Amino acid sequence: MDNLTKVTEFLLTGFSGIWEVQILYAGLFLLIDLVTLLGNLLFMMVITLDQCLHTPMYFFLKNLSFLDLCYISVTVPKSIHSSLVHNSISYLGCVGQVYFFFAFASAELAFLTVMSYDHYVAICQPLQYGAMMTAGKCHQMAAIAWLICFSYAAVHTGNMFWEAISRSNRIHQFFCDIPHVLALVSCEIFFVEFVTLALSSCLVTGCFVLMIISYYQIFSTVFRVPSVESRAKAFSTCSPQLIVTVLFLTTGLFAALGPSDKTSSVQDLVIPTAYTVLPPFLNPIICSLRNKKIKAPMWRLFGKIYPLQK
Repeated sequence: MDNLTKVTEFLLTGFSGIWEVQILYAGLFLLIDLVTLLGNLLFMMVITLDQCLHTPMYFFLKNLSFLDLCYISVTVPKSIHSSLVHNSISYLGCVGQVYFFFAFASAELAFLTVMSYDHYVAICQPLQYGAMMTAGKCHQMAAIAWLICFSYAAVHTGNMFWEAISRSNRIHQFFCDIPHVLALVSCEIFFVEFVTLALSSCLVTGCFVLMIISYYQIFSTVFRVPSVESRAKAFSTCSPQLIVTVLFLTTGLFAALGPSDKTSSVQDLVIPTAYTVLPPFLNPIICSLRNKKIKAPMWRLFGKIYPLQK
C-alpha cells in the first residue's frame, strides 16, 4: 500500500463509453434537472407568497422542496458535465459529493419524520395542534434537523476520507456513490465506517418506526370518523406526504440492498438513478397534484407572470 500512488481524482464510468449515448444521457438528465428545479422553486414561491399557506405543514413542505433542490444538485449537474467533458471528478469534489449526499438524504428522512408527527397531531389531537405546533417550535425542529444531519454527514465523511485513497481511482457509477467509494478504501477504514453505518441504522430504524406509528394512529383515527367527507379530507391531507415517504424509503431500501460490483451493470446504474433523481423530481408533482390549496395560488402566480392577452 505504501508504494501505491495517492488518488487525486476519480474516473466515473457512467452509463456508457459511447459518445452518442453520453449525449442522450446528458440531455435526459438536463431535462429532468430543469423540471425538478423549476417545480420545486415554483412550489417554494407559492408557499412563500400565499399567506394562507403559512402553516406548519407547508413550512415543512417548503423545507422539503429546498432539500430536493439541494439533493439533486449534488449529483446530476456534475454527472452531466462529466459525461460531456471528461468522466472524472476531483478528490475534493468526491469528498463534497459524499458529504452533501449524506447530509441531504438524512435531512430528507428527518423532515419526513417530523411531517408525519405534524399530521398525527393535526388529525389525532386537533384541539392541541395550535399549542403543540407553534411557529417557534416548528423553526426549532427544522433547525435541530438541519444541525443533526450535517453533523451526521461530517462523521461519516470523516471516517471514509481520513486516510487518502490509493487502491484505485475508478468508480463504476455516474457519481461518487457511497458503496463504490467504500470499496476503494482500506480494510481498516471500511470496518470503522461499516460499524458507524450499523450504529446509525438504529437512528434510521427509529425514524421509520416513528413514521409507522404516526400513520397507524392517523389511519386508525380517520377510519373512526363517521363523516365520509371528513375522512376524504383527512386522507387528501396526509396521502401526498405518505406517498412521498414511501417513494423515498423504497428507493433508499433498493440503494441499501443494491449491488456494489466492481464492474458496471444496468441494475447497478439504474438503482442509484432511482434514489438520486426520482424523489426530488416527483415530490412537487405528488404534493400539488390533488392539493387545491397549492393549485389555486399556483395558477394565480402563473397569471401574474404570464398575463392573458385580451
